[in-house]
Amino acid sequence: MPLISAAIDIPTSYETLNLTHIKISHHPLGSPSATPVVVITLNRPEKHNAFTPDMADSLTQAYQMFHVDSRVKVVVLTGAGRMFCAGMDLDIGFGDGEGRAVDFRDIGGRVTLAMHRCHKPTIVALQGSAVGVGMTMTLPAAVRICHEKSKYGFVFTRRGLTIESCASYFLPRLIGFSRAMHLISTGGVFPPLSKHFGDLFTGVLPDSAQVLPRALEIAQDMAENTSPLASSMSRALMWEGPTSPEEAHLLESRVFHHMIGQKDYKEGVNSFFEKRKPQFETDPRESSAPNYPWWLEANIALEPSVSKGSKL
Repeated sequence: MPLISAAIDIPTSYETLNLTHIKISHHPLGSPSATPVVVITLNRPEKHNAFTPDMADSLTQAYQMFHVDSRVKVVVLTGAGRMFCAGMDLDIGFGDGEGRAVDFRDIGGRVTLAMHRCHKPTIVALQGSAVGVGMTMTLPAAVRICHEKSKYGFVFTRRGLTIESCASYFLPRLIGFSRAMHLISTGGVFPPLSKHFGDLFTGVLPDSAQVLPRALEIAQDMAENTSPLASSMSRALMWEGPTSPEEAHLLESRVFHHMIGQKDYKEGVNSFFEKRKPQFETDPRESSAPNYPWWLEANIALEPSVSKGSKL
C-alpha cells in the first residue's frame, strides 16, 4: 500500500540525512549502509524534544522511506536527553484556528498514519517522560518500553484540546475504553506502572539508560527471526480486522492460504528443521496478500483549491 504517489529517494546511508529535529542512526552505529534495525531519535533535547511541524515532516518522511526500503526490517524510536517528548512546542502552537476545519489535518495524525501504514514495525524506547503528542505518536507502535520513574500522560483536556494523532482509534483498542476514558478525561500524568495504563508499556525498566538497549535487543531479535511479510500481515489483521469471529475466520483463512505459498514459509520451516536462523527475504510491498488492503480506506487527501491565476 503506497504512502504517497510520488517516487521516494532512498539514501545509501540514513546517517547522512539532515532531517530537522530528528536524527536517524544505523544499528550498529556507523554502518556504511542501512541496517535491518534503524533508530530514529527525537533530537531537540534543549526543548525536551517538544513536537514541531518540522519534526512531524521529518518523521513522516523517514517512515515513508522505511516503508519502501527492503533493507530495513525494524524501526526503534527514542528521544535525546532526559525526556522522550514534552508534547507540542506551545511556543509554536497549532495555528490560529482560522480557515475551514475540513482543510485541517493535525500534524501528529500525519506521523501516526505514516508509522501505522509502514510495513516495518516500530519499537518505542521512552527513555524519559512523555505527554500529549509525545504519547499519542507512539500508539501505532508494536512495542513500547519505558522508564519506571518517568511520568506519562494524555494532557489534552488540561490544555483545552481534544485528543489527536488518531488516538481515539488506537488508545481504547490498546488498553480498553474504561482506562482510556480515565486517562483522557482527567488529563492526568502518571507513572508507567499505574493501573490506568494497563499493559500499554510491555517493558518498564528501573534505569533510563536500560530502555534503549532493551528496545534494540527486541528489535534485533525481530529483525533476525521474524518474517517482515508475516509480521506486517499479522499486524494488519489485528488493526484492520473484521467485526465478527466468522468474518475473522474467513479473512484469516485467505491470508493464511496466501502465506503458505510464499518463500518465507518454506524458509521458516527449513530453518527450524536445520536448527539455524532464517533468512527471510520477501518484501511485504511486493508479496502482500492479494486482497490487501481488505478494508475500505478513507480518503484523507485535501480538496484541491482554485489557483489565484485561474480565470474564473
